[in-house]
Amino acid sequence: MNAVAGRRAAALSAAIALILLASEARAQAGAAGDTKAAGEAPPPVPSQQAQPQTSLPPLEPGELDPSAPLDSWPGMDVEWPDMNQPDQNVPATPPGVPESETTAPGESAAPAGEAEAGAQAGAPGAAPAPAPAGAQVSDAAEAHRYVWRIAGLDDAESDGIEDQFKALSTLEEYKGDPANAAQIDRRARSDAELLSQILRSRGYYDASVFTRVSSGEDNQVTVTLRARRGPIYRYAEVRLPGLEEARDTDEPPLRAAFNINAQEPVDAGKVEAALAALRGELGRRGYAFAEVGEPDVLVDHETRTAVLTLSVHPAGVRRFGRVVIEGTPVFSAGHVEDIARFEQGEQYQASRVDDLRQALVQTGLVSSVNIRTVAEPNSDLVDLHVRMQPAPVHTIAGEAGYGTGEGFRLEASWQHRNLISPEGAVTLRGVLGTREQTLSAILRQNNWHVRDQVLNAQIAASHLDRPGFNARTFTLTGGIERQSNIIWQKTWTWSVGAELLASDERDVDIDTGTIRDRTFFIAALPLSLGYDGTDDLLDPTRGFRLSTHISPEVSLQSGAFTYVRAQFDASVYQPLSERIVLAARTRLGTIVGANRDQIAPSRRFYAGGGGSVRGYGYQAIGPRDPVFDDPIGGRSLAEFSIEARIRFGNFGIVPFLDAGNISTSGLPRFNDLQLGAGLGARYYSSFGPIRIDVGTPLNRQPGDPRIAVYVSLGQAF
Repeated sequence: MNAVAGRRAAALSAAIALILLASEARAQAGAAGDTKAAGEAPPPVPSQQAQPQTSLPPLEPGELDPSAPLDSWPGMDVEWPDMNQPDQNVPATPPGVPESETTAPGESAAPAGEAEAGAQAGAPGAAPAPAPAGAQVSDAAEAHRYVWRIAGLDDAESDGIEDQFKALSTLEEYKGDPANAAQIDRRARSDAELLSQILRSRGYYDASVFTRVSSGEDNQVTVTLRARRGPIYRYAEVRLPGLEEARDTDEPPLRAAFNINAQEPVDAGKVEAALAALRGELGRRGYAFAEVGEPDVLVDHETRTAVLTLSVHPAGVRRFGRVVIEGTPVFSAGHVEDIARFEQGEQYQASRVDDLRQALVQTGLVSSVNIRTVAEPNSDLVDLHVRMQPAPVHTIAGEAGYGTGEGFRLEASWQHRNLISPEGAVTLRGVLGTREQTLSAILRQNNWHVRDQVLNAQIAASHLDRPGFNARTFTLTGGIERQSNIIWQKTWTWSVGAELLASDERDVDIDTGTIRDRTFFIAALPLSLGYDGTDDLLDPTRGFRLSTHISPEVSLQSGAFTYVRAQFDASVYQPLSERIVLAARTRLGTIVGANRDQIAPSRRFYAGGGGSVRGYGYQAIGPRDPVFDDPIGGRSLAEFSIEARIRFGNFGIVPFLDAGNISTSGLPRFNDLQLGAGLGARYYSSFGPIRIDVGTPLNRQPGDPRIAVYVSLGQAF
């Protein structure tokens, strides 16, 4: 019995030692975040942990063999440690993702040929991928360049998935940089989980992704992410509880706005888009205080279906109430109401509130805007509480340019954008150039009583030295207009105004060949109407533009006489490819009611230059005086241009062909056109294209330059 007792004591000691060893392994595994499926049988006890074997008598019935491995212990679900292997850090299952969603049933094994070299994304207990089969790895720290690819997806769906994957991929972010084996392995594992999550977000809840790393020539490594999608999950039901509280006429379009229906594939991206559409439709239909919950998706893995539930509380239709100014009063409540595109009592629309916010920032006097909707007690009215942060009101600007025939031109200006409140911008402007000197003061009062309506006035003194005349002019103008700007491009624009000017002008009397000085007093009523169907104000790539300018004028110079100046402009833009835009324009002008000699030289039509017919000097096309061979202008104008705008990133080239003519008759003539051709360069900056055009006349006349150069901001037309 003593021998039996000794054997039992030895067995008990071995069991206690193994229990302690298993407990330590459980603690280590828990700290590393690694788990093992419950019920898996432990491997044989490692030999180095076994008790030394001794020669014992045969066991009697009921006795234990201390050298035999223990059976599985209930509740001990950790893997028995192997002390000959190094520690392994295995990524845990992503938070919030059930283990059943990470690995599809029956897909725990990698595809044939990849089991040794690959690792499955999110698979519990997965070990780091070993070196690729056949790869010669002499140093784990050796840097490799790598490429990556996704395999296993259909062409029809791979584009969208790959685009989403690329935007977040670590492999893609660092693919141009050399990396060692550990870095590549870590990136591959991270991106495998990313791809798995993307697939699950598109309804493939049983998706799994395997990684494979293989070596190639020139020390380059290929990382393959092989996806196994599994079946797609579909909505069994889509519920919108609470939507029935909306008006009967609103419920169907609101349901239609949330365009997710039963039997459609589960897709997180489509749910987000539908949620935004529903909120937008609620705002458009007057539900100012509507509450929309977060979507809840209940997935049934057995039936591979899901139920989508989204709670909605419309909270009643509201109408616009008062505008209340909070904080620093940049504008009065009345002026904010002038800017708003709604009236008190109109049905609330969230888009109108967003529009008001943008319009206030566009004034340039407000740096930020916060608009709160506040319900009036016992009423369906919604007050808008507006808080504005003032922006700097002073601007100093400069501009420089050069053109053949125009010479150099420098312009500087100082502006106070709210000198005359509200929005009364006063600009002092000066121009110093080879052929122009100007001083002017300009008032522009934006949003004058009505949104986008501008009151303008200007007083200016200028000296113009043109090839055909020399003029010293004092001008006083005023008017009302609706014009486009860089931020708010408008489809329809118009202007109506009045102009008074006194001008001392010198030109050549073509009848006598002598230089003469004359003084003109002119009153005009300029009118304009324009249509803009293009996609960009400074750099259009598609669409067309039309505009008409008409100016009835009265001139006092050796008696009073009247005439009408009219000009029509049209341009069209057609993309030929992603990089090439074909652009064309025409300009026709006429003066009726007076002969050419009666009209002040500064009011006649001229052609030639960077904004007209390139290749010629400024205003150099048309009839000339017989003495000095200077252009004398005319009563009609015809111009045509065509160019191809070819873009390479931020740069571009523009081959062009221009044509134009000036006539002394009242109607434009299309014969004897002067032709100019050339090549331009463009740099596309954040504020518009900067252009340099070099042109040459194709039917050069005596006195015309062989080469003309133009530098300016914006396209030629």
